[in-house]
Amino acid sequence: MGKKNTAPRLGNAVSSASTLMASLTCILLGLLIGFVALLILGWITMAQSGSALTFGEMLAKTWNSGFKAILSGGFYPAANAMGMGVRSEILQAAPLVMTGLSVAFAFKTGLFNIGAAGQYTVGAYAALYFALILKQPWYVCLLASAVGGAIWGAIPGFFKAYLNVNEVITAIMFNWIGLYSVNTLIYQGGVGPMYNIKTTKTLTVKQVCPEALLPTFNVSVSGKDYFGAIFLPTIGIFLAIAVAVIIWVILNKTTFGYELKACGLNKNAAKYAGINEKKNIVLSMTIAGALAGLGAGLFYLSGSKEWEPLVSTALPAAGFNGISVALLASSNPIGCIFSALFIAHITIGGGFMDASIFPGEVADIISGVVIYLCAFSLLFKSTIMKLFAGKPKAAAEKGKEAKG
Repeated sequence: MGKKNTAPRLGNAVSSASTLMASLTCILLGLLIGFVALLILGWITMAQSGSALTFGEMLAKTWNSGFKAILSGGFYPAANAMGMGVRSEILQAAPLVMTGLSVAFAFKTGLFNIGAAGQYTVGAYAALYFALILKQPWYVCLLASAVGGAIWGAIPGFFKAYLNVNEVITAIMFNWIGLYSVNTLIYQGGVGPMYNIKTTKTLTVKQVCPEALLPTFNVSVSGKDYFGAIFLPTIGIFLAIAVAVIIWVILNKTTFGYELKACGLNKNAAKYAGINEKKNIVLSMTIAGALAGLGAGLFYLSGSKEWEPLVSTALPAAGFNGISVALLASSNPIGCIFSALFIAHITIGGGFMDASIFPGEVADIISGVVIYLCAFSLLFKSTIMKLFAGKPKAAAEKGKEAKG
């Protein structure tokens, strides 16, 4: 029997390693640029206040009062009493994983789902409606949020498939239609059944229907509970990870996933091969919408926040941050888990910096720089792959010289 050809496996391993290293390079460069920005902004603030610091002193202050908090994230000691910081990070990461998956899934099928924010908004409304009005258990509310997002995602997909309208244009319009429709349905002139006129927010899920809240968990560290009784995180992060694994399996191990990716790579070739490209475009956007909507359900059923129809005049940041997550993960579903955790980590950490010196928006600057560098990730990846490819060649040449 002949030896098995291991070249394809080796090539895939090198490609995966190169992708990972390219993403890490983007992160490290983004953190470096963020530190420099923090140093400059802090220096300007200190100079305006009349404080004269040497360069060494400013470096130390930038590290201790600013950048250390960003790197520590939710684990920053000064803000993690009873696990409060880590809980906030976990609660933010769960919807980010889902919106990242939403964008990544569409990317894999050749579509740009910029409508994740609108699908997230409609999913939030569906989850809250089933919790506050219909008083359903949490798993029914989650299903409702996914259906709401799926419907909102299917519309741009239909326009793209059957009317050849660019999904970006349609999705952007439906983002705003979804936002103001949800605000109107909740507020209803101040008398909406979901609206609390005293708090100007939706009613509290915990008070109206405790069964609609996601189950919580705790972790034992040195024989003691890590999270305080009022800071228990929900199982949302585990559900998000499970969904990411399922999406990876669908894309890489099923015929359906192969057809979706084939349509993304070359719609005409897929059609020639007998694949119904129009159906797959609609299905792709529907699934992407369901993922974004489910992310909203995971967040608003955690009991940590209510919808504010009078304040929510901007689209939810989680929807657009999903684009960052997907780009940083190179549209890999498993990678979306880690990139979402990273974005949530530095975002939470940015809020723990000394606000009198450093603006919390520096965390957004770092995210923005990382995503900007992701545009060069292919360049980084090709360079890294050349380095990998160069080593075996060099070893082979030395072997030939030795034999000669």
